[in-house]
Amino acid sequence: MIQPAITLLKKMTRSKVVEAKPYLFLLLTSISLATISWNCTSSSAKTGAIPDEVDYNFHIRPILSDRCFKCHGPDVSKQEANLRLDTPEGAYAALKEHPNNHAIVPGDLDASEVYRRIISKDSTLRMPPPESNLKLTQHEIELIGKWIKQGAKYKPHWAFIAPKKAKLPEADNDWVKNEIDNFVYSKMDEKGLKPNDEADKEHLLKRVSFDLIGLPPSIEMQERFLKDNSPNAYEKIVDELLKNKHFGEKMAISWLDVARYADSHGYQDDGLRTMWPWRDWVIHAFNANYPYSKFLTWQLAGDLLPNSSKEMLLATGFNRNHKITQEGGVIDEEYRIEYVTDRTNTFGKSFLALTFECAHCHDHKYDPISQKDYYRTFAFFNQVPEKGLFGTIDASFADPPNMKITTEDVKSILKFINKKDTAKVMVMVMKDSSKVRPTYVLNRGNYDSHGEVVGVGIPKSILPFDTTKLEKNRLGLAKWMLDEKNPLTARVYVNRIWASFFGRGIVKTLGDFGMQGDLPSHPELLDWLAVDFRENGWNVKRLVKQIVMSATYRQSSNITDKHLKIDPENIFLARATRLRFPAENVRDHVLASTGVLNDEIGGPSVKPYQPKGLWEVATSGRGTLARYVQDHDSELYRRGMYVFIKRTVPPPSMLIFDASNRDQCEVQRSRTNTPLQALVMMNDPQTMEGSRVLAENLMLENIPLESKLEKAFRKIICRKPKAKELDILTQYFESEKEFFAKNTKKTDKMLSIGEYKRKEVKDKNATAALMQTIQMIFNMEEAIVRS
Repeated sequence: MIQPAITLLKKMTRSKVVEAKPYLFLLLTSISLATISWNCTSSSAKTGAIPDEVDYNFHIRPILSDRCFKCHGPDVSKQEANLRLDTPEGAYAALKEHPNNHAIVPGDLDASEVYRRIISKDSTLRMPPPESNLKLTQHEIELIGKWIKQGAKYKPHWAFIAPKKAKLPEADNDWVKNEIDNFVYSKMDEKGLKPNDEADKEHLLKRVSFDLIGLPPSIEMQERFLKDNSPNAYEKIVDELLKNKHFGEKMAISWLDVARYADSHGYQDDGLRTMWPWRDWVIHAFNANYPYSKFLTWQLAGDLLPNSSKEMLLATGFNRNHKITQEGGVIDEEYRIEYVTDRTNTFGKSFLALTFECAHCHDHKYDPISQKDYYRTFAFFNQVPEKGLFGTIDASFADPPNMKITTEDVKSILKFINKKDTAKVMVMVMKDSSKVRPTYVLNRGNYDSHGEVVGVGIPKSILPFDTTKLEKNRLGLAKWMLDEKNPLTARVYVNRIWASFFGRGIVKTLGDFGMQGDLPSHPELLDWLAVDFRENGWNVKRLVKQIVMSATYRQSSNITDKHLKIDPENIFLARATRLRFPAENVRDHVLASTGVLNDEIGGPSVKPYQPKGLWEVATSGRGTLARYVQDHDSELYRRGMYVFIKRTVPPPSMLIFDASNRDQCEVQRSRTNTPLQALVMMNDPQTMEGSRVLAENLMLENIPLESKLEKAFRKIICRKPKAKELDILTQYFESEKEFFAKNTKKTDKMLSIGEYKRKEVKDKNATAALMQTIQMIFNMEEAIVRS
C-alpha cells in the first residue's frame, strides 16, 4: 500500500514538504469518508420466520412503540379515541365510542378491533392512518395476529423486570474461558457462526493495553509478553495493567462525558470554573477500585452520609458539573430551574438509561413516566441553596454551595489531588437546605407556571420508592438505586462497560433502556452479568477482568465473507471489533510513543497548541477565558483528558475525533471517519513535534537504519514490521533524505517544529527524513486503531 505513494512522491513538484502528505495519507489508509451514524431508535420486529411463541417484549412491544404509542401510549394528553395500547387494562377495555367492541380480545382475532383495523383495505379505517406515514409489514401483522391468538399476554417492559441469572448455555468447552463465552457461543451457534481464533500476541497486547490504560505497550512489555510461553502469560499482563496508575485515567474518560465535566461554566460568557479536583477524585476512585455502589452513592449523596468526609463531599461535584450562567439580566429562578432540570435529566440517563427529559413538559409518550413522576424525581435535586445567577464573570469559579481545598487537606485527607500551588481551590458540591423547598409540577415545563405540589418519588413502573423505609432525599434515592430488586442500576452500568470494550453495548442504545431503545442482543448474558456484578460487591475491576479474559474478547478481528453476510455489524461477536482510539487516546498515543508524554496524574487542565483566534472569535470579551493563553514546558505534553475544555469552543482536534463538547450528559459518543481526521494526523503540531523528537532520539542511537525504523514502527504500530513494510519504509526514508539534501531550508524548518528541547544531531537531513518516515507511520490507519 505504501509503494504507490513513493512512486507518486518522486514525481511531484515539492514547494512545501507538507504538500505531499495528503496524497501519501490517502494512499496509505483505507479510511472511509462516510460518516457512521449510530441510530438510537429501536427497529421493528425483524423479518423472518414467525416464532413458535410470540413474546410481547421482544416481538410485539417494538412494533407498538414505533407505530402506535404516539397516539395510543402513556401520554394522556395525546391519546386518540381514549385508547391506550401500552397496558393490558387499556387494550382489553371496551372502546369508549363502541362499548360492545374491544381493541384486543385475547385469543379472538375477529373480535379484536386493532387487528381488524391493521388489515383493513379501507384507508379511512386502517391503522396506522396513511397520513402518519407509518405502516406495518406483512411479517409484523402476522406477529400481532399470532400474539393475539396465543392470548395477547402483556409483560412489563423487559428493562423493568429485575434481572435473574439464567442457566449457563452449553458451548464448546475447548473455546470457553469463562461464563461470558457460554452465552456468546450459544447465540453465535444459533446464527450459524463460529468464533474466530484468538488474536496473535502482538495484536492482543495492543488491544488490552489501550483498552485498560489508553496507552501503547512499551517495547519492553512487547518483548516480555512475546517471550512468555506460560499458560497465564496473558492474565499476568491483564493484572499488571489493572494495577497501573493510568487505569483510572482510561476509565474516567467516559465518566467525564456522563458527568458533563468541563473547565468553563458555559453559556455566552463561559467563564472559568475549578472542578478539576473532582476529576482527580474520579481517577482515584477507579484506581482504588471503589465498588460501584460506593462510587454511585458518594456522587449522588456524599454530603448526606453519616459522618460525611471531605472526600465524600467532593464526590458530589458530579451533580454540579452542569452549565451555569454568569450573564447579567437573566431571571434568577428561571436558571435555577434549568440547573435542577439538568441534574434530573442527567440522573435519568446516567444511572437508569431512561429519557426522563421527555416528561419535563408532558407525560412521556413512550415510557411509563408521567410528568408528575418527573417532578417527583426533580424534587430530590431541588433542595440545593443555589441561585440562578450568583455573580458576573470571574466573580466566582465555584458558585455556592462549595468547598475549600487547602494544601493541608491535600497532605492529610485528599492525597490523590494534584494541587500544584499553595492557593486554596474552590469546588462546587451538593448541600441540601435545612428548610424543604416545595416542588411543583411545572405546566408545560415553564419555570413560573406552578401546578400541583409533589413530594419525592420515582416512577412505580421501575421500582416503588418506599418513603417509610427510605430517606426522602438523595441518600434515600441512592439506596433505592442499589436495591437488589432495582432492575436498571446494574444492567445499565454493565452494559456501558461492555460497550467500552466491544464498541457496542449488549443494548446498543446505551442511554435508552426504554420503549424506544434497542432490545438486548444477548438478554440472558446481560442479566447474568448484572446479577453477578451485584453479587460480587459491585467490583468494577473484577468485571473488567472478566470481560478482557473472555475468549470472546480475545478473538482476532479477521473478517470473513460469512461474517459480512450474516452479521456485518458484529452483533453476535464472532470476531473482535476494530475500533479507533477515543479522541483523548489518539493524543496520548502520539505523546507516549514518541517519548514526550508527561504522565503525571491529575491536576488543573492544560492548554496545548491550538490554532490562533478560536477563543477570541467566540467570546463575550469578558473574563479570564476571553483569550487563549497556551501553556509551555511539561504542561504541553499532558494526556488528552487534561486538555482544557471551554464549552463554547471545545478543543478542535479532539472534536474532530468525536470527543464530547460536554454541554450535557453523554453516554455514547458518535463514531465517524472524516478527511479532517487525516489532516489532524498529518499536520497537528503535536504529531509533527513528537515525530521530530523520536527521530532525534533514534538518530542518536548507534544502531543501523533498519533497527531505527523497526523501533519506530514497534512504538507506534505495536508490532514488528514485515520485511516488505520495512523495505518500503527504507525506500521512503532514502527518498526523503535525498529531497532534504537538496532543500536544506526545509530541513531546518522541519526540525524547528514544536517547543520540546532539541537535540544536536550530526546528520540533519537524515533526521528530517526519519521524522517524515515516522509521520508516515502515524498516518497508517493501524496507528490509531486497535484490532
